[in-house]
Amino acid sequence: MLRISDLRMRDVVNISDGRRLGFLKDIDIDHNLGRIKALILPGQGKFWSWFGSRTDDIVIPWDKIKKIGVDVILVDASTYVESTAKHRED
Repeated sequence: MLRISDLRMRDVVNISDGRRLGFLKDIDIDHNLGRIKALILPGQGKFWSWFGSRTDDIVIPWDKIKKIGVDVILVDASTYVESTAKHRED
């Protein structure tokens, strides 16, 4: 059995460019179906940003997750990365 707390400790890596996207911040769940809709990662902070000025969160839909390994979660974020605000309007 895999727990959400276990997922939070794994790096999320984009397989299209090998870039490390960070660690899991939150999970978007469809309460009606009881399924995970998306993984949410914190947006990238701006360089020298001391007062919390961050870009929008990165939302990775469940169908873009390619592999959940022991140490890493591999995702294909080459064509679909959007802000949390846009995702929650759906």
